[in-house]
Formats: sequence, structure tokens, C-alpha cells
Amino acid sequence: MLRTPVTGVRLEILEWLKDPAAHFPPERHTDPVADGVTADAVATRLGVRRPVAERHLVLLTAIGLLRTKRIRRRVHYRRDEFRIAEVARMFEKGW
Repeated sequence: MLRTPVTGVRLEILEWLKDPAAHFPPERHTDPVADGVTADAVATRLGVRRPVAERHLVLLTAIGLLRTKRIRRRVHYRRDEFRIAEVARMFEKGW
């Protein structure tokens, strides 16, 4: 599910979110490191429309690799490092 054979877009998003300040421009009222980034920012970085980026972000959230935070009218996404480490350990054990 995470390693799509076609593009690997979800893995790329997870990599970008390791250091969001380096990959996404700061927003007016939020800090990308503390608050996360919006689907608009991810869509711009990917060069796709927002619904496409949202689909990837919603899937990553549903499997627990991202956390969300609502600020004003926007949802911000950031990595859930604890869950990512937990999933990595499961794969190392031969899930």
C-alpha cells in the first residue's frame, strides 16, 4: 500500500514531511514544523490538483502515518513519528 509500483508518491510525501521547512514555504499563520502542511502545499509541490494530493494524504492518515490538525478552515498534515517507527519495526520482524 505504501510502495506504489507506479510512482512512490506517498513515500515522497513522507520524506518531504520529515523536514517540512526545507520543502514547503512558510504559511502566513502557521509553522510547517509545528503545525504541518496543507493539502494545497503538497499539491503545489507535487504539481497536481489538490484533490489528488488530498487522496494521498487521507490514505496516509487512515493508516496512521500522518496526524491532522485543523487550523482555521484548513487541515494541516504532519508525520506521526511514533507510528512510523512502529510500522517499520513490524516490517523488520517479518510481519
